[in-house]
Amino acid sequence: MVGHDEGGEDLYVSIPLGGPIYVPDLVGPLTRVPHFEISVIQELESLKEEVYGDTAHDCDEDTSVDELKIIQEDELVNKAFEEAFKVDELAIGNPHVSEERLSPRLEEDKKAIVLSKSNKNQPGKRKKRKGDSKKNNSLDESYIVKVEQLARIKSKQEEDKACVRLHSFSNSMMPGHGVNAKADKIRPLKSGSVTKKQVKASSTGSDVPVQFPEAILSFEVYHNKKTSLKTQEFLVLGRQFLTEVKDKIYCLTDEIMEKAGKYDPSGYFLIEDVFCNDMRESSSVDYSETILDWLENSKNDALEKWEYIVAGDLRQKQKALLGSDNKQQLPRFKSLHMQSTRFCDLNFQLGSGYLYCHQGDCKHLIVIRDMRLIHLEDVQNRSAYPLITHQPKLHFKKCSVCKIYRAEKVTVDDKWTSENPCYFCDICYYMLHYVNGTLLYSDFSVYDYHHE
Repeated sequence: MVGHDEGGEDLYVSIPLGGPIYVPDLVGPLTRVPHFEISVIQELESLKEEVYGDTAHDCDEDTSVDELKIIQEDELVNKAFEEAFKVDELAIGNPHVSEERLSPRLEEDKKAIVLSKSNKNQPGKRKKRKGDSKKNNSLDESYIVKVEQLARIKSKQEEDKACVRLHSFSNSMMPGHGVNAKADKIRPLKSGSVTKKQVKASSTGSDVPVQFPEAILSFEVYHNKKTSLKTQEFLVLGRQFLTEVKDKIYCLTDEIMEKAGKYDPSGYFLIEDVFCNDMRESSSVDYSETILDWLENSKNDALEKWEYIVAGDLRQKQKALLGSDNKQQLPRFKSLHMQSTRFCDLNFQLGSGYLYCHQGDCKHLIVIRDMRLIHLEDVQNRSAYPLITHQPKLHFKKCSVCKIYRAEKVTVDDKWTSENPCYFCDICYYMLHYVNGTLLYSDFSVYDYHHE
């Protein structure tokens, strides 16, 4: 069910990690893909206008990083230190600075420095007055106090940075991250995701570019018996046909019916009030025709069942005891051909459960979990969709005899086996039960084993 290249290998493509946030029992309002695309584009335009204002039209998306000057935090701190000392040096050493602009402390420092220099230039005067000594000491102390204050600020900044590193993710060791990462262009309002995972793609023999705007739907399929078990999840384009998804859905019933020679290509999706039937083959049957006839000819029974589906068992009991004048109305169901219907043609609710039916009566719950616009990190080749983003690994039982090969047969009530049922590969089964092409005994049941 997965595309292959020329060598027969499964094709894989990279997509960004992440996805919808699952909230139990959360169902969105009725919507359509075109309405969603228009609303998102309008919201992006209003956001862009709010961010850039009048310069939105002047914003150049091709601005190079090389044209910008990046100042790191350490450089800013050193710049602050230089400015702090520069004020004192200019005030003391520049005679053109007016006295009114100097602080009282800087005036004292200036006088002390001038007096100190004059004493050094007069060798005959060895004695220093007490006032001069005190002024020199005050000058030194003022600088010592300033240095100690700046040192405490620097130490505090280092502690804060260490604390931030402790409680944040460090991307410096990842490719494309950190201060050495190279970026050629700045692109506003675009995804910065770089972490990806490999997923299975459809055949990518032809490269068909995706047209913008395009919506991507997260499409989930659940087990036919274990209804809470999700078996597959796809990324589907809003303009893809429903048949493209149907052909990718894996179910063991299809394999069993095909091996038995009774494979039925028919099937339908029931999404809201629309039956989408697969009528591509001449042998296909319109499953919805019988249902629509029953709805038309048995309206009372249909309405009763519909009320039970919508309201539930408890609501029906309350209605029987208390009575109710509120009457449900049957939806106006209709049928379409799946091969000519796209997801963008349908109304649906995100998170709501819908139905997929095939092989007569094999039913699966399907859910459209999420819808978003495509972005640059997504696969841009339309032929690669639907992308399989989730599918449990198949578990194979080994032969109970050799414990090497996969089981192909399973026997029940076999007297020559130690287990019931017992699994065999083809070689061990025929070696135990046949001699020269003749069955040794037949008082047991044998079936083909299909892995799941």
